[in-house]
Amino acid sequence: MNGLAIFSGNANPKLAKSICEHLNVSLTNVLVSKFSEGEIRVEIKENIRGKDVFIIQPTCPPPDENLMELLIMIDAARRASADRITAVLPYYGYARQDRKDQPRVPITAKLVANLIVAAGANRVLTMDLHANQVQGFFDIPVDHLYAINALCDYFKNKKLKNLVVVSPDVGGIKMARAYAKRLGASLAIVDKRRSSPDKTEAMHILGNVRGKNAVLVDDIIATGGSVVEAIDALTRQGVRDVYAAVSHGILSGPAVERIRDCKALKEVVITDSIPLNKTKKINKIKVVTVAHLLGEAIHRIHDEESISCLFDETR
Repeated sequence: MNGLAIFSGNANPKLAKSICEHLNVSLTNVLVSKFSEGEIRVEIKENIRGKDVFIIQPTCPPPDENLMELLIMIDAARRASADRITAVLPYYGYARQDRKDQPRVPITAKLVANLIVAAGANRVLTMDLHANQVQGFFDIPVDHLYAINALCDYFKNKKLKNLVVVSPDVGGIKMARAYAKRLGASLAIVDKRRSSPDKTEAMHILGNVRGKNAVLVDDIIATGGSVVEAIDALTRQGVRDVYAAVSHGILSGPAVERIRDCKALKEVVITDSIPLNKTKKINKIKVVTVAHLLGEAIHRIHDEESISCLFDETR
């Protein structure tokens, strides 16, 4: 593809390579390393003057390091006279800090958006933001994709019977309804109360789950506490087997142990928006790729074509 350059930092080079394979292009040769004192070093090894640059860099853990790599790559591309720079963030870190939910706290999702724009990005391509309103934090165009089709295809191939899609909270009803529509399933909601930023308490289930196979859908699984709490509530209501479909598998802290030890949980299906560390690979955790989705979006943006057909959340 003429005039196209794709960069990758160290956050998820495997996904970047898969996207390039989909597009039948090569990754641009970019050195992203560190100086002896730990400062990030970036050097673009090819001429990108006048090119349409896409920088693939999810700001997943370690978020600060990956964010700095992204910002420095954007700055390097701008100073190398790139024609347009699109920051491709399969996972947008800090998105959960999208509002002031208590006194004297920052809105870090907005701060990160300001930093990306200030560094010189002309456009952002991202997937399954924690809150849709984060798009409005940017003063540049944002294309927001959804992993729902890739995740639904996985469950369609399993041919599960008597299926119910479960939203882990009231805020996820819209997404859960979209999954239910695609899978031909009924819908249920876990009514929960958050007692701290990392701890929730499931209250009761809205909808019939008794004797059914449940697919619990969410955008992020971090420590896994919310998922296990929801599964406990579903089990008390007589659910049969539980699967989880999650866009971003952060899997921090005791998440893997909780998934392994939860008998009612058969599988957690995540995307490759965040790389799955070897230490976290267990039989219960399955990964589906979103390289084709991101690759198609990059192709359409580069060719100045509409990508509205990819914004397929609830249709």
